[in-house]
Amino acid sequence: MSPPLQNCYRHLAPRRAVVLLSALAVAVAASSGCVQRRLMIRSNPPGASVYVDDYPIGVTPVAHNFTYYGTRKIRLVKDDCETLTVYQPIPTPWYQIPPLDFVTETLVPGELRDRRVVTYQLTPKRIVPPRELLGRAEELRARTAPPPAAPPAPSDPSGTGGMPVHALPPGAR
Repeated sequence: MSPPLQNCYRHLAPRRAVVLLSALAVAVAASSGCVQRRLMIRSNPPGASVYVDDYPIGVTPVAHNFTYYGTRKIRLVKDDCETLTVYQPIPTPWYQIPPLDFVTETLVPGELRDRRVVTYQLTPKRIVPPRELLGRAEELRARTAPPPAAPPAPSDPSGTGGMPVHALPPGAR
């Protein structure tokens, strides 16, 4: 190559590297990963209404997307079954611990799926016999009843405040 042509390529080489690096950065950003978190809640028997952190999400079996890990309050309600309230821990996986979470959510291409499945056994409602129920009510009433009140003082029509007349100072009659 002639010297003027070599000088031309010297100026193009850094530009080409910048363009290639820019294209690579755009490709990585476009294919950045993310994490899909999903909690599947099942019950036996199925058909229970599910509340997660006191928000209704559906009837079992039901799946629920979530954003944060930690302990969730899960309540299952079904006719003819005892209401079940559970504080369910959802531990953080290793790839979501900082600073690894930055790498997995921004630089790793594709989607990571974190699926958790929990199953709860519901117990049938216990039918309490009426006599036992009345006995428990009486026991509760006895424990919480206020002490008997003192009888009210008789009214004093004489205006002496209930003191005997002979005990009043002279001139107060």
